[in-house]
Amino acid sequence: MDFFEAVYKRHSYRGEFESTGVPKEDIVKILDAGIRAASGMNYQTVNFIAVMDPEKRRALHDLLPKKTTATAPVMIVVVTTEMQSPKGMSFEKEDYAAAVENVLLAVTALGYASVWIDGETHLEGRDRAMGKLLNVPEGWHVRCLLPVGVPKKQGAQAEKKPFEERVRFE
Repeated sequence: MDFFEAVYKRHSYRGEFESTGVPKEDIVKILDAGIRAASGMNYQTVNFIAVMDPEKRRALHDLLPKKTTATAPVMIVVVTTEMQSPKGMSFEKEDYAAAVENVLLAVTALGYASVWIDGETHLEGRDRAMGKLLNVPEGWHVRCLLPVGVPKKQGAQAEKKPFEERVRFE
C-alpha cells in the first residue's frame, strides 16, 4: 500500500479483532515507523511497549471503561518522558502525536486496524496503574494505548469536511 492510500484508509477501529495474531516482525515494522517520527530537538522522548502477553493485555483492558480492546492480539502502550530544552520548552506531547500517527499509518499499510485510546487512560489514575503493571520507569508516563489486530469488520474513514473548508492558500 502506498503512503497516500494508507492516509485515506486509516480510520479509528473500535470493533472486534480476528483471533489471528500479529507476527512479531510486523510489530517491529510498525514500531520502527513510530521511533522514526519527528522529535523536537531530536530528544526522542517517546518509547513503546508492545504487550503481547495475554494476561497483561487482559489486565490493561480491565483498567479501561470501554471494552474496545478485549480481542486485540497486541496492545501498544506509548510512554513519554519530559525533557526541557535550553529555552525551557518540552516537546513530548508533539513527539508522541507524531509517533502515534506514524504507527497508525504503518498499522493500516500492513492491513491491520487500531484506535488511538488517550483521554480515558488518564482518568482515575489509570495511566499510573498501567505504568505500574508494565514496570514503566520513573520519569516516564503512559500516554495512550493502541490495540492492534486484524479487524473482524472492515471500516471506513469518517467523513471529512471538504478540503476547501479546511485549507486556504495565501
